[in-house]
Amino acid sequence: MTARVLVVEDDPKIAAMLAKGLRAKGLEVETVSTGSEAIARIDDGGIDVQLLDLGLPDIDGLEVLRKLRDQGEQVPVIVITARSDPGDRDAALALGVVEYLTKPFAWAQLWAAIEECVAEPR
Repeated sequence: MTARVLVVEDDPKIAAMLAKGLRAKGLEVETVSTGSEAIARIDDGGIDVQLLDLGLPDIDGLEVLRKLRDQGEQVPVIVITARSDPGDRDAALALGVVEYLTKPFAWAQLWAAIEECVAEPR
């Protein structure tokens, strides 16, 4: 099974870079640029991992995460953000994110987090 990753990133260059790198690893990738699009796409199903930026133009990424969790959605989330505030990190971790990466991030950290999300249960 190939994992399907939803990249939620409003910067087109960063979204394209992430998509290219993820596809090179054999993952299926979809991108959206707003929190509203992210919620709608997750609601449609079929996403295995969500990469979520916090600084989105319409809805803050933490609010996107809260709304999804309130709906009972448990898709694994990896936050990739420029925000390094410990309060943001603590809030995201409390909402169950797998990893909180600040830009610029190390690809090795991202791969490890994605592998954790899609690993078969043992």
